[in-house]
Amino acid sequence: MKINTQYQSSSSEQLSIGNKTMAIGVYGTYFALAVIYLWFGGMKFTHYEAEGLVPLVGNSPILGWTYAIFSVDTFSRLLGVLEISIAVLIAGRLLSPKLSLIGGALSAGLFLTTLSLMFSTPGVIEAGLGFPAITVAPGQFLLKDLGLLAASVFVAGHSLSELEAS
Repeated sequence: MKINTQYQSSSSEQLSIGNKTMAIGVYGTYFALAVIYLWFGGMKFTHYEAEGLVPLVGNSPILGWTYAIFSVDTFSRLLGVLEISIAVLIAGRLLSPKLSLIGGALSAGLFLTTLSLMFSTPGVIEAGLGFPAITVAPGQFLLKDLGLLAASVFVAGHSLSELEAS
């Protein structure tokens, strides 16, 4: 993967510490998202994970209908296939930025969907403290997807920038 930043002066000069740090961050973002999706996607093939999705999916106006079509385990496995596919596409940046562009866009869509669950899942707001206090689970568990959404948008944008430059 070629790291192309606007801060690099020329290929013959050494990268500054800031540019080296940024390069680590770029590689790290792709790697972290791919690992997260592989791990989470793999877990979707367990009954334990499938049951853990029920309060989130079952209360969602966007996703709740899926349980009328698929069993809890089948929905979870289908989601696992999607998540593993996203991991492979993001890691596919090593082959082509087109792959990671698709992976980043799909990832952003999935994290937008999971963030929407904050508004439909019971128990997000800590009742004793009221808004803006949120529970550890599911509140903080879902809120962390805001950072993963940003990473997904970064991957899509970085990949698109590379395609536009070539």
